[in-house]
Amino acid sequence: MVEMTDVTRAIAAATSVAASLGLPASGALVLHNSNRLTLRLTPCDVLARVASLGHEDAQFEVELAQRLAQVGCPTGRLEPRVDPLVYSRDGFTVTLWTYYGPATTHTSPGDYAKALEQLHVGMRKVDVPSPRFTDRIAQAKVVVANPNLSPELADTDRVFLSSRLASLQRAIEDRGAVEQLLHGEPHPGNVLGTKFGPLFIDLETCCRGPVEFDLAHVPEAVCEHYPNVDQGLLDECRQLVLAMVAAWRWELGDQLPNGRRFGEELLRSLREGPPWPTLDTVTRRLDGR
Repeated sequence: MVEMTDVTRAIAAATSVAASLGLPASGALVLHNSNRLTLRLTPCDVLARVASLGHEDAQFEVELAQRLAQVGCPTGRLEPRVDPLVYSRDGFTVTLWTYYGPATTHTSPGDYAKALEQLHVGMRKVDVPSPRFTDRIAQAKVVVANPNLSPELADTDRVFLSSRLASLQRAIEDRGAVEQLLHGEPHPGNVLGTKFGPLFIDLETCCRGPVEFDLAHVPEAVCEHYPNVDQGLLDECRQLVLAMVAAWRWELGDQLPNGRRFGEELLRSLREGPPWPTLDTVTRRLDGR
């Protein structure tokens, strides 16, 4: 998350970049603040994503967005009025994207699944160097293994998570499933409902793996509309996603609202056994819905 003390500077950097490119940007609305700050710049109506300088994923995301657009993938587009570059200003990197107003209709599970399948088909046509899904597992293992990174994680939970992450990685790799470029985190928070249909955003999480790894991030109803799913592999990938997200919720400095409570619920779900809940199901449990 961009620290609140830096938000004002980040906004100034984004508006300065836009103005220097001939895009009038006298105002900025914060849409999201996580590892990057997402802004709607007005009156030019541009989406700006701002991160601290050295955020290597920005260049990867810009290049990938261009490649995916060329093959017709349903992804958010870069701002067409400026060059598709990563701009630097005052210690921040800034990328500029098309702003899509909110859709008037809800994205149905069928449309969601169709868009995700279309994304996967397009991604098979794009050959770019990208991490493997196992790199994400390795990141979670580091958090779990190091008490300095996860000081509030109980020892019994540390052993349990470490063992589960390792065993699930082995089980998934032993299946020898076909792997391809994936979104990495196509959960509902990374899907925009637009007049053009569902569009996937936040491409910085892209990695290679079986399509079931992507499906493990989406609601159950979406999976029911996706063709030719390996249910056994999907179950293992769902457990893996629960375990990885649990690890990140215990990481020192995690700023997700109710993050520790979410981490506890994920651990409970893993211990309870099947049927394995999706992330949106766990979220609804916590919200009492």
